[in-house]
Amino acid sequence: MLAAGSTVACSPTIDHRGYLPRAGDLQRVSPGMSKTEVQALLGSPSTTATVNRTGDSYYYISSRVETQGFFKPKETERSIFAIRFDQIDQVQSFAQYTLEDGQIIDVNSRKTPTRGREFTILQQLFGNIGAGLPGVGGSDAGVRVGQ
Repeated sequence: MLAAGSTVACSPTIDHRGYLPRAGDLQRVSPGMSKTEVQALLGSPSTTATVNRTGDSYYYISSRVETQGFFKPKETERSIFAIRFDQIDQVQSFAQYTLEDGQIIDVNSRKTPTRGREFTILQQLFGNIGAGLPGVGGSDAGVRVGQ
């Protein structure tokens, strides 16, 4: 009974985010389709990009994220369907990308310095012991009442 409970507690929570296409929709996109035909078939894109003088791009993005217990969520799958349009808003090309195609870009590696220091878990747990007692160096150390 206890083993079954611990197994359930350790199983990850799976969350699907973003665009989830219907079966076969992505295969129906073809060069020469208009932007309105693409939107009628796939719906609104997750995001768009406009590149000067060459046309727009639509991106349909979906991902699968697993969360296990109190650990940080981890993206286990990603799918990006990119459609590039020419200057007259017709499909010029399209491609599908996955998590393996991605690259991590560190936009800002600088860190803002902060005053103070980071405490270990033991310092956090035991740091206030005796802080409120008179004569121990707590908050009321040196304060005399009635004088």
